[in-house]
Amino acid sequence: MAKKKVLFECQHCGFTTPKWMGKCTNCGSWDSLIELNEQQQEVVKLTSSSAPGTSHDKAIEITKVEEKSITRYSSDDIELDMVLGGGIVPGSLTLIGGSPGVGKSTLLLKIGANLAKKNMHVLYVTGEESQSQIKLRANRLDANVNNLYLQSEIRLEKVLAELTERDYQFIIIDSIQTLYSEAISSAPGSVTQVRQITFDLMRIAKERNIAIFIIGHITKEGSIAGPRVLEHMVDTVLYFEGDSSQELRILRGFKNRFGPTNEIGVFEMRAEGLVSAKDISSRFFNKDKSQPGSALTVVMEGSRPIILEVQALVSESHASNPKRQATGYENNRLNMLLALLERKLEIPLNSYDVFINITGGIKIEETAADLAILAAIISSFRERAISKETIFIGEVSLVGDIREVFQVDSRLKEARLQGITKVLLSKKPLDSQKMKCYLVDEVSKLLEWF
Repeated sequence: MAKKKVLFECQHCGFTTPKWMGKCTNCGSWDSLIELNEQQQEVVKLTSSSAPGTSHDKAIEITKVEEKSITRYSSDDIELDMVLGGGIVPGSLTLIGGSPGVGKSTLLLKIGANLAKKNMHVLYVTGEESQSQIKLRANRLDANVNNLYLQSEIRLEKVLAELTERDYQFIIIDSIQTLYSEAISSAPGSVTQVRQITFDLMRIAKERNIAIFIIGHITKEGSIAGPRVLEHMVDTVLYFEGDSSQELRILRGFKNRFGPTNEIGVFEMRAEGLVSAKDISSRFFNKDKSQPGSALTVVMEGSRPIILEVQALVSESHASNPKRQATGYENNRLNMLLALLERKLEIPLNSYDVFINITGGIKIEETAADLAILAAIISSFRERAISKETIFIGEVSLVGDIREVFQVDSRLKEARLQGITKVLLSKKPLDSQKMKCYLVDEVSKLLEWF
């Protein structure tokens, strides 16, 4: 008698192992491994060994591979097209995640209506709401148009049967965790179900050249719920940043097989739904009044330069361990900059609480804002305001040098459009027309401005 094959799977990340363990070695979660039956093991083998397209093509030299141009069509939303790299690619599978109420369903329903107005057949599959609930939202979004079809269904087989009724060109799945396949005994939202359903949707997208957008729930840690393989299987991964209480919502691209990554789209929540924000540069800083503890910088979000206001509050601390807290900026880098100020400029910040905030809900990932962080801290410490016509661009090293950053010309061009006339940086740029450039190559020279 053949020995039964045993396979355990983590319900948090999809990691598989032939031996049960109390703690998953991949994601570190406890008591998350469960034993799979033979049917579920076959699903794991299928999705891990299969890929879209023909898997038996013979290998050929890369110089003989025929190039195929990527065709796109617009979603009629400027910000979404920018995040996607220029528009929607037929046959692509896109995953959108975000916190509840941030606008995922609202955005995709609006996009579906835009495409339906172009005489494209659009299918909106909802497993969380009824058709009447979607209808109420469509009334508010002005999305009651022909060629937009609603299907309230959680069974994958029924959704696949609907695809034979019409020649759909765009499909929205809301959400992937609510769908389940009758061929699998696992519950909806389980790792096995999500893996198999995503694989089936990917196969349909490639075979029929249909663009499919799927909505994914997120965990309390902020990542998309389900196995990590979900993000690996799709072509594009988009995340909504921020919470539902903010007027501005930021959609960031983390993966894109058809274009650049790390692009962002800025949307504004209004009564008529989620719309592309206009004149976004003026939304992230205040032009009217100069106050101590405020400095301006320009960061690059993908290919887009955005002017941000860095706010700092330095207050005397009565505790033995002063607080160092940053919102939108890395805490470890803030601690490094504070140590640098104490060492190079002899500012006694060890007895002060320091708080940093980046306006607009954007998280700064690059180091070009280091100089602005220092300027805001010194401005708050000395109670001296900085002119709103001045920006700070530069990376600060551990030895106190101010170093050059990339794409300086693009940053300065955006600054000029917003009426900024002065810039502090380490090296004079090639294009500095209509702007006064002040060279600051070390931290000590920054004190001359205060």
